[in-house]
Amino acid sequence: MENVTQSSPHQLPQPCPDPEYPPQPDVIESESMNAPAGRNPFLIGGVIIFILFVLAIFFGIRGRTRHEDELKASTREASVSTVNTTYPSGGAASQDLILPGNVQAFIETPIYARTNGYLKKWYFDIGAHVRKGQLLATIETPEVDQQLEQSRAELERIQANADLAGVTSERWQGLLAKHAVSQQEADQNKSNYIAAQAAVEASRANVHRLEELQRYERIIAPFDGTITARNTDIGDLIDAGTSNPRELFHLAAVGKLRVFVAVPEIYANNIHDGDDATITQDSNPGQVIQGEIVRNSNAISPSTRTLNVEVDVDNAGDRLRPGAYVFVHFKLPPGSHVVTIPSNTLLFRAEGLRVGVVHNNKVELRPVTIGHDYGSTVEITSGIDAHDQIILDPADSLTSGVEVRPNLLTEKGAH
Repeated sequence: MENVTQSSPHQLPQPCPDPEYPPQPDVIESESMNAPAGRNPFLIGGVIIFILFVLAIFFGIRGRTRHEDELKASTREASVSTVNTTYPSGGAASQDLILPGNVQAFIETPIYARTNGYLKKWYFDIGAHVRKGQLLATIETPEVDQQLEQSRAELERIQANADLAGVTSERWQGLLAKHAVSQQEADQNKSNYIAAQAAVEASRANVHRLEELQRYERIIAPFDGTITARNTDIGDLIDAGTSNPRELFHLAAVGKLRVFVAVPEIYANNIHDGDDATITQDSNPGQVIQGEIVRNSNAISPSTRTLNVEVDVDNAGDRLRPGAYVFVHFKLPPGSHVVTIPSNTLLFRAEGLRVGVVHNNKVELRPVTIGHDYGSTVEITSGIDAHDQIILDPADSLTSGVEVRPNLLTEKGAH
């Protein structure tokens, strides 16, 4: 048979399809047989929904936790105050210590009369420069002149008596050699002669005293200087015997001047004889006068707690006047641990002076000691060093241990 298909012995004969008998059940059965066993579409959808729900809960909780952490961090950050800070500046190479001083003449003296009388004439007025030994004034002393004449006459009389006593004593000594007089009489005449000689010496001394008083009629300058005061005039009564005599002239040597300065005790150890010092004055602020420390009292005054220091100044050009008020500049070496900080970093507390230092973002209130106050800045001798970061304009409520955020305004060493 031509149309008969040969089948394999392993294949069953396929029935002839009938158009009236549909093959749908076979198809459905085939699809059911091809689907995986145990998979329910509703179960898979539930699992997916559950997983999504769990993920939503997880991410919700995580977002809320992160938000709470951010809120806590921002709250903590807001609670930490920001403070402006700076670094102390190191001590200068040398410090200029300025102190007031009083100018005095190197030699200064009032001139009084030593004898009584009337002022006859004066030769120099205030401001005049005089030399040692120059005549300043003369005094009329009629009483002293008369006493001197009387003393000289008395000296001549006593001298004559002494000469006569000497001759008599020699005569009696000659008679004693001839045994014409007794030893006692000869000794008596010799004693009279010795007493007469003593009277001559006493009278001569009185004459010399009156001559000295008469010599005081001439008022002489005792040294080179300038007349700074004249307190007498022609015809004035001069009474040298009173307990409060009148000063006739005041003489001052102004070629060299002394400037006395009261140095506070804290700087006393830095003042040394032989060091240089400069002088300025308000009347001529542009003028700087060189001076030298020549001596000091080497003792602290218990009433003022200062050291009295003398600075000598060459005043050949009359740049200074005795009695002037000046400022003396001393160059002092800085201390080994001295720093300078702004004045607005200081905290005045009941327990003492404090400065706020930031260390590891926390405040430390340190006690400090002030060396010198410059106004806008102060010198600190102990408590902090140049590596400490200090707080500017600290609040009065600032305490140790408070956490702060430092805002550095000045770099180290930029002062």
